[in-house]
Amino acid sequence: MANSIKADKQKDSPTRSILKAFSWRFIASGATFIITFVIFRQYTTKSYTEILETASIVTIFDIVAKLILYYLHERLWTNVSWGKYWKRQAWKRRYRKLHKNIANGE
Repeated sequence: MANSIKADKQKDSPTRSILKAFSWRFIASGATFIITFVIFRQYTTKSYTEILETASIVTIFDIVAKLILYYLHERLWTNVSWGKYWKRQAWKRRYRKLHKNIANGE
């Protein structure tokens, strides 16, 4: 019972997941815009206005699709307890106890 209460307190709220998704998308989409702009500038003969328009369209689609995917991914991992509560010393005790039992023939 105590472990389930502790686990619930350590999960991120949906609001926190949304804010994390938006903050990451701001950074990642800025990178997408710059990369798209540089590639189109190097490999096309379009004007700056056309390149800015194309890079903006790519970035908008990138923001929407990846924001949704990131949020779903974050919510999935919020519900996975594996690795969240791992303590090194507890692991060592279990490991020693297991090997002690094996050595004793238990």
